[in-house]
Amino acid sequence: MAGVLTGFAIIGAIIAVGYVVGRVGLLGQHAQFVMSRLAFFVLMPCLLFHTIATADIHVLLSPMLWVSLLSAVVVAVGAGILFRVVLRRPLATTTVGALASSYVNANNIGLPVAVYVLGQATAVVPVILLQLVVLAPIALTILDTATSAGGSWGRRVSGPFRNPIIIASLVGLLFSATGIELPTPVLEPFSLVGAAAVPIVLLSFGMSLHGATPLRDPAIRTDVVVASAIKLVVMPAVAFVFARFVFGLGDHDVFVLTTLGALPAAQNVFNYAQRYGAAVPVARDVVLISTVGSVPVLVVVAALLHP
Repeated sequence: MAGVLTGFAIIGAIIAVGYVVGRVGLLGQHAQFVMSRLAFFVLMPCLLFHTIATADIHVLLSPMLWVSLLSAVVVAVGAGILFRVVLRRPLATTTVGALASSYVNANNIGLPVAVYVLGQATAVVPVILLQLVVLAPIALTILDTATSAGGSWGRRVSGPFRNPIIIASLVGLLFSATGIELPTPVLEPFSLVGAAAVPIVLLSFGMSLHGATPLRDPAIRTDVVVASAIKLVVMPAVAFVFARFVFGLGDHDVFVLTTLGALPAAQNVFNYAQRYGAAVPVARDVVLISTVGSVPVLVVVAALLHP
């Protein structure tokens, strides 16, 4: 459990710094907007391209990939129906709610958990690639369409293919699939610039917490509680059912997949919502609540399923 607590301590420390920066107004009133755009258009594309381009594409071809895919799709679709049909939320809010319910923090918390709890750093790679190559493009396409103001039909359709995150992910996947190895001098700039993505996103998230109290706004309280509950309880349960009863995997793989399903909502959800101006308070509160709430959930999962 030391790995879980260490991962959360590191993330919490950076978010706390961001909160202080926002509270004292160190970077000015437009800092959060600038940092968000920097992360979305420059830092994250570099990080994603380097991560995917240097990954082994063969790690995706396993039952664990299909369990992760099915779990994410079932949870996202179920949450989407709940937000859209039952709660009658707009399309943009529905998309953010579904994304917050199913998009796990595979980088910032997933990697430390994979190393210190699961004993294999590669366990989280299929989830990272799945989210970047499948879930993120779909969600960003919907958000781009739902929030687009004006423009031709052709421009809206082509919008996702002009999205820097999607472009970087697809180009990285191309290099990984073809086995083309880029020389170090070419990859190193992407590595250096991409390394700034996680701390910048966490700092921006921390800055957004200044003056914000989770669940204080009654207008979004239901959305936050529903998305947080789905992320913390429903998704790991769905992953367990698929791993154990549908695919019949062994105890270790069941433990790994359930643990990955119990990871909190990713900061990327907040970054995407902020970029498109869609349900930003919902994304912020779900990320915060699920991050705090995932600690006891991960401990319970480890206590019950660790082989």
